[in-house]
Amino acid sequence: MEKVDLLIKNAKFFNSYYKKFIESDISILDGKFYYIDYKKETEFESLETIDAEGKHLIPGLIDIHMHIESSMLTPEPFCNYIASRGVTTIVSEPHEIANVSGIDGVKEMIKAGEDAIIDVFYGIPSSVPSTDPRLETTGGKIDFEDMKELSKQKNVICVGEVMNYREVIRENDLDITKFIKYIKEKDPSYIIEGHCPSLVDLDLAKFLYLGIDGDHTEHTLEEIEQRFKNGMFVEIQEKMIREEIIAHIKENKLYEHMAFVTDDVMVDDLYNKGHLDNVIKKAIKADFPIEEAIYCSTYTPARRMNLRDRGVIAPGKIADFIILDDLEELEINRVFKDGNEIYNKEEKIIKKEKNYKFPEEYFNTIKLDQLVEEDFKIKVDSKLDSVKVRVMVVNDGTTHLQEQIVTLPVEDGIIQWENSPYLLATVFERYGVDGSVGYGFITGDGIKRGAVGSTWVHDHHNLLLVGSDIQTMIKVGNTIIDQQGGFVVGEKGSVLSNLPLPIGGIVTDRPIEEVSEKLNLIRDSLIQLGYDHYNPIMSVGTYGLVVSPHLKLTNKGLVHVGKGEIVDLIVE
Repeated sequence: MEKVDLLIKNAKFFNSYYKKFIESDISILDGKFYYIDYKKETEFESLETIDAEGKHLIPGLIDIHMHIESSMLTPEPFCNYIASRGVTTIVSEPHEIANVSGIDGVKEMIKAGEDAIIDVFYGIPSSVPSTDPRLETTGGKIDFEDMKELSKQKNVICVGEVMNYREVIRENDLDITKFIKYIKEKDPSYIIEGHCPSLVDLDLAKFLYLGIDGDHTEHTLEEIEQRFKNGMFVEIQEKMIREEIIAHIKENKLYEHMAFVTDDVMVDDLYNKGHLDNVIKKAIKADFPIEEAIYCSTYTPARRMNLRDRGVIAPGKIADFIILDDLEELEINRVFKDGNEIYNKEEKIIKKEKNYKFPEEYFNTIKLDQLVEEDFKIKVDSKLDSVKVRVMVVNDGTTHLQEQIVTLPVEDGIIQWENSPYLLATVFERYGVDGSVGYGFITGDGIKRGAVGSTWVHDHHNLLLVGSDIQTMIKVGNTIIDQQGGFVVGEKGSVLSNLPLPIGGIVTDRPIEEVSEKLNLIRDSLIQLGYDHYNPIMSVGTYGLVVSPHLKLTNKGLVHVGKGEIVDLIVE
């Protein structure tokens, strides 16, 4: 009688090739699926036998576009938690830490995740800074030589999202353009991920022509259709699960050419709602066929990243799988990685994390003096009694900011924004490079009073402050400086809620339960101050994201994203 390590009897397993569930016995040997016994006749001597009692068994979930740093956690606790949600493989792009500390930060993140409970692969940060040093200042940069070096690192399997999409399609001498040419000559099948909101027609073709053939960003139906028609692999995150998008995919049977991803998940949403499992459940509730939803979160993402050894339950494939109590709700009973149980709902078995410690220099990255009242006064010609200014407009349902022109009064050469309908927005360069400060105004569905501040600001992670009064902005800003990073909300000169992020100013090594609770208080405080948005945390974090339309703010000033240039705050 043949010997196996694990025998699972009476399971309704998901056959990815037929896209349906078939009751079978499944044997596992040396961390791989050995035999799928459809006839249920073969006898094995096994070290362990599980009677699935007719439960559904699906491959482990695979998320191929995400950023660990967006959870505000370090790799080990993050991976431990998402393992409990059925995720067994991720492809993380550490461009957030790269913006803070360059290639050394990327290597440190990779090192911090070496002992993770699940498989962590990496994308090479390709756009650090995300656009151009003229538009934003970062603590680190990734150049051509850095990309070459990272491409040789273990578990680095793709080029991360190319975000300077307007520049890369023009005649240029960019490091990423050089690297794409280099890597394609070396390996024509090497995967290159894109980031190209609003790119259509000839510009989209130019992007694809370079070999950048994946996109995960927010789109209209027309933009999505153009991507599918032109052979782009489309990665659908939660905010893209809309009726017209799902209907288009179903009508045209586009399942082979897409996958579900998370991109960015805040720690409180992660803890309370889940990870990739939450995206899948939302898709199923939006009438996405359940078999296709499983297929597009296991099989297609694995094929996209050339991970041919996983994503399917078949002989010789890595034995990553989930036993479910409820199929439609994706209610998890047990999770297995390489044939070993890493979670079950009764005992919550999770490998103990080793509590990787980042070096001391990562706890000292905010190089700013204490803020004072003068930092928040915008001076203009003393002869003026009013000025026209550009205002960023926050809208629920999107992270895109629109532009509005308004008039504000001037007294003694200083713009009088306090007690107006418009809040002041500032971004302070935090790396000790040039001490520059960008100024703007903001309105719409954001906070209406008080102040919010953060160093968790895509992608440059400088110190952002937005507020209705100077004293609260000073209090919030200096709290962040004192604790070397964080997300803080205040009102009437006092702090309402505070999440310290001392590692690079963007993550913390505190337990997920604690971090989730503090971020939830931040979210509640923002709502209390009038924030009316589906994701206030992400919204604030993208005020400075200059690869996302339309008007954004960095330490260099207001950026017109479409034009890729700084525009004046004062409109003549």
